[in-house]
Parts: sequence; C-alpha cells; structure tokens
Amino acid sequence: MTSLNIMNRSSMRGIFLSVVLLFSIALISIPENVYGEVNANSIGLEETTIIEFTNELDKEINTFRIWLGADFNFKSFKTEKGWVGEKTPQGVIIFTTSEPIKKGESVKFGVKTDNKNPGINWKAIDTKSVQQGTGKVLPKELPKVVENTEIKPTQTLTGAGILSESIFRIIPEKPNVGSSIRVTGENFGASQEFDFYIDNSKIGSFVTDDNGHFMTTMKIPESQDADRVDFKVKDSDGEEKKISLRIGQVENRIPETDNIKLTIKGIPNVIHRGDFLEISGTGKPNGAVTAEIANPDGNIINSRTAEIDSKGNWKLVEPIIIPLDTPFGKYSATITDGRENILKSWTVETDKKIIIAPINLKFEPGEVMKFNGTALPNKPIEVILEDPQGKELFSDIIQLDESGFVEFEYTTEQSSVKGTYTLIATQEKDTEFIFAGLGQLPTIPVNLEFDKLNYSTGDTAIISLTGKASEIISLLIIDPSDKPKGDAISITLRGDGTAEYELDLSGYASGVYSAVVSKGNAQNTEVFTVGLQTGSGEIQINTTKLDYAPGDSILILGDTAKNVLLTITLSDPNGNIIKEKETFSDKNGKISESSFRIPSDAKGGIWSINAKSGANFDTIEVEVIATVTEGIQISVEEGNEIPGYGKTLQIIVIGVSQTVEIDIIAEDGEVIESLSFQASGEGEINQPWIIPKDTEPGTYTIKVSDAFTSGETTFEITG
Repeated sequence: MTSLNIMNRSSMRGIFLSVVLLFSIALISIPENVYGEVNANSIGLEETTIIEFTNELDKEINTFRIWLGADFNFKSFKTEKGWVGEKTPQGVIIFTTSEPIKKGESVKFGVKTDNKNPGINWKAIDTKSVQQGTGKVLPKELPKVVENTEIKPTQTLTGAGILSESIFRIIPEKPNVGSSIRVTGENFGASQEFDFYIDNSKIGSFVTDDNGHFMTTMKIPESQDADRVDFKVKDSDGEEKKISLRIGQVENRIPETDNIKLTIKGIPNVIHRGDFLEISGTGKPNGAVTAEIANPDGNIINSRTAEIDSKGNWKLVEPIIIPLDTPFGKYSATITDGRENILKSWTVETDKKIIIAPINLKFEPGEVMKFNGTALPNKPIEVILEDPQGKELFSDIIQLDESGFVEFEYTTEQSSVKGTYTLIATQEKDTEFIFAGLGQLPTIPVNLEFDKLNYSTGDTAIISLTGKASEIISLLIIDPSDKPKGDAISITLRGDGTAEYELDLSGYASGVYSAVVSKGNAQNTEVFTVGLQTGSGEIQINTTKLDYAPGDSILILGDTAKNVLLTITLSDPNGNIIKEKETFSDKNGKISESSFRIPSDAKGGIWSINAKSGANFDTIEVEVIATVTEGIQISVEEGNEIPGYGKTLQIIVIGVSQTVEIDIIAEDGEVIESLSFQASGEGEINQPWIIPKDTEPGTYTIKVSDAFTSGETTFEITG
C-alpha cells in the first residue's frame, strides 16, 4: 500500500525543537559506509539516537550535515557545547562550530525522530568548505543498563536532571504577590543546578544535594499578577516539572468612595497613526464612564462607554488602534462618570517613519494574519513575527518601491498558540513593535530599549521602557558571570505606558550585561556592553553554508579578540548595504550572529558579508541562487495515487513568498478549487492536489499569486 505524507515546508519549520538527553555512556562502534577518514558511529534508544563523529584526517572539520530517509523526520536535536545546530526547511540539520575538531578528536550529537532506529545520512565539511566525508549509519539498540543502573519499568528519562518520579511542592500552598515561599523537592538529578520559574519568568536557581533533594526559598515579585500560574523547575536540557497554583493579592484597604477621582490613562500627549492604545482609569465605583471624542474641527466622531467596578477601576473592553488614515491635528475627549468631568487632549502627528497596523485587532486560529502600512520608500525593511512566547515564526527583508507600501501576511493553524503576536519592523535604525491577538484581544507586553549598545564605565545608560499604562514593572541587571547585579528595580510607567530609566554604570566592569524587564508573566531581555573596544585583533568570519536561496537565514560565526565591538554588514551584488548591525565578540573572542537573512526577493549572484572593528576587518562572499529573478515558475506533475482518495497531481511553485493563493480553473471559467499555502524560506511551494473524483478530462488553468506578483499556466487531466 502506498501512502503520501502531506506536509508543506512551512509546517516543517514549525516542528518544535525540544531538547533530548545526551547519554554519558561509551558508544558502541558500528561504522557503516565509512568514507575517507571521518568515522561515524551511532547508538539508539526508542526514538533517540546519539551519533559520534571522529576526525582521523589532518584537516580540521567544522561542519556536519545530517538527514534522514523519506519515512523519518527529525523532532529535536542536542549539540555539545561550542556547537550550533540549524534545521533547514528541507529537514537537514547543519551542525557548525567556531572551534573545529582536529585529528583524533570527536564530537557527539543527539537527535530525536518520529520513528525508531533511523538510518542517518551524513556529510563532513572542513574549514575551507570542502567535503571530507559522507556516509550513512544505523544505530545499535542501547543496552538496558545505563551507568550500571537498571532502568526501572516505571522510570522515564526525560532530561539530564528531571525524572518521571521527580516531585516538588510550594509552602504555603496559597502564596501572595510579593511574599516569600519555600520550595522543596525529591527524586531529582543529584548535585545538579536547576532554574525556578513562574510561568515563563525565571525568578531563581538552586542546586540539589547528593540524593537529588533540595529545599530553597524564593520570593514572588511585587510585579507578579494575582492569578493562577505554573510554578516550574527546569533542568539544563530545558525539561521541566510544574504545578499550578493561584497567587493571591495582598488585600489593601479600599479607599473611600468620595476619594476616588475620575482619571484616564493610556492616552499619550502625542499619538501616531497605527498606535495601539489600552485605555483605563478610575471613577465612582459601580458606575460608568462615557467619553465623547472630538476631531480637530470640534465635531464628535466617536463615543465610548465603560463600566466601573466596585473598587473604582474602569477599562475599555477593546484596545484602540489609531487608523492609518486618521487626519493629523489636535483631538480631545470629554470624560464623565456622572459626578465630575475631565477633558483630555492629544495630537496626532507623523514623525514616525514606520507606520504599520494589523487589519484586525483579533484573528481566529486558522485565519491569515494581515498587516499593512507604510515606511521609507525605495529602501528594504525587515519584518519578524513572534508568537506569545517570543518564538520567531517568520522573518523576511522586503524591498519597498517608491510608494513605501508594506504588506505582510502569515497563515496561522488551528493549533497555533493563542495570545499576543508581535510584528517587529526594522528599517535602517528605526524599529517599531506592532501587536495583534490570536484567539483573544492583544495586550501590550513589556519592552525595553537602550540608547546605544556599548558604554564606558561611569556612563549613564538611558533605558526606554514600554508597557501598560501606570503599571509597575521590574528591572533586573545580569552581570557577565550570569549573576544578578543588585536587587530588582521597581519602575512605575507613566499614564501613556512609557518610562525612561537612567542606569548609572559607575563600578561596572568591562563585559556583556543583560537587562531583564518583567511584569507578571511577561518578560523581555536586552543585551548591553560596558567598556568594549574596537580594533584589537585579527578578525575571521565564516558562514555555515556555501550558497543560499532567497529567504534563507544566515548564521555568521568567527573569531577575534575577546570583548570586541564589531559592525557586520550584508551587501548585495551591486554593493548596496541590505543590513548593518553593531555586535560584539564574547569573553572567549567568539563571534556568533544569527539575525541576518537573505531577502525573499533577492537577486542571484555573489553577496558579501563584512565584519569590521577599527582598522581590522574580514570579508567573505556567499552565492545567492535566486529563482525569483525569473518570476513565478509553476509546474504540475503527475503524483501518487492515494488509496481511498484517488489520483493526485504535484503542484510545484518557485519564486513566491509569504501566503500563496492557488486557484484551479476549468475551461468554462469555473474555479473548482482554491488553495492557500505558506511559502518556504526558499520561496517554494511543493504540494500534492487530490483530483476530485468527478473532474472531467480536459485542459485546466492554475493561477498563483502572493503579496507581490502572480502567474499562471495550464495542465491536462486525462481520463
């Protein structure tokens, strides 16, 4: 029986990359199809396989590529320290390092697949991008004894430190915001370090004793929301145990009714087209507020109402997006709670260079999220879409025409995570954050930006903070040794949801620091540096691939002196700078930068990447093989027959991006089927189409379009 696995390349990119266990055991050598003097051995347990490569050549190896047969897919992978893994839309995992393995050295990788005992194809590449070996290995089953300890039937290894029988509890079981709690646990990995989280916010770490027991004290942040949360213990592999409890609010005395004044917050003095506003305030308890909004001519253009709760707080049910066609000028709102009136004024201006908004505040799972707006014309703009957990879903560099019009689409799935999605748009030195909700209305997350990357000791860093109006957020600085530098700082945002904090850097040693801002379950991190210099040491950079397709991401690795400031630029074949970013080397002199990407409409040819620090620089070239220069290419080929469904045709489209719409049209003009797919990072669609059973033989037209271009061709359906 022949079956067909229907999965597009976009969904392949969505396969979650979880962490698997690297067993600390001696691997049993079973070389197969060994080529040259790079040897490969592997061993497996269920769907987990450990593969070890040993270099017996005089050349240094810095890249390994592995892939599976047609009946297997990678679910996750794990690398040794110093190696970086990247999974391509084609299902190939590329492991790279800036510290190549020399003759006699070896490296291990762990992979998890969707079936047991996969044959793993591999290829080894040296530091000069020359292939030095290729082959295929089959894993031998792992013995039932690990480190001389029999695995009990009820015991499941889920991580380096967390076992199926690991348990912990919180004392007291009904904690409050800002209170201290005792956390105790049993049956964890012995003498290992763990992190403790409230939902996605890390609040501390601890180490277990020789018996896998721990007891520690943690403090719930003052900025934590009073709500049901997940308390989590995570090991170094990212595996976790969690329990769900409700955090209570410390009860404060409710002010007297007469003392609650009518207020409004969430409206800044200056508003821009596309701005996202969450408006709230206070008023007479158990009443209501009414706001009438007047335009620059004094005409009432809108009226809003909101109920006031028993504590005197009110909030508009839906946030407001300022329409992209809002006329500029001074606006005002008269707000009343039946007892008093206030007047709030603001100005709509146009000093923003990037003005983008979603077409809806709220999308449903399975819908296409659409954003549009304007930016500087005839310049590239980078767009990145992140889900509510901060995971990058899609990114692209779009070259704008003379109109400056920007349009971006992303197709969600029924299983997509619900919450606030963030579109990050960057053009030159300007960055804007645009929010939209999936399955629920969006909320404004906490965010921070520094006025520059590098500072001198004794400077004052200006940190711009954004979030919900008048909320209290927490700011924590992490030093170069990954330890908190002092206590968390509480900052109250202004009525427009913004604040500036001046961080005194006196006494800060040279190095790389992180600033973590959080409020409840929301958290954001930004890196800044102190005392880094330019121009001290030779620079060497490289990429993990020999050639790229439009839409591909670029991982840049390299070496230079430690803690050095660098500027990296990506230029097209005509010498135009597509992206420029200031970055740095770490305390070991390693360079690792993954934020660069080939635009989806890139021209084919030789592109250059330059890393510069003072007078020192290094330039490398990569080849972009672009099919989009020839426009959309459409082909329809005979596919497999699926039992129970019938014959199929394979639709192949090259040179498209984002959401792609496909119409199948009969000779009489009737659209017999409309399809929609997300293009891969390489700008391709490769999908089977099941021919409806009542389809008549004849000539049919297939029309294809994305956000930028369209094309069509014909094909025959025979009897």
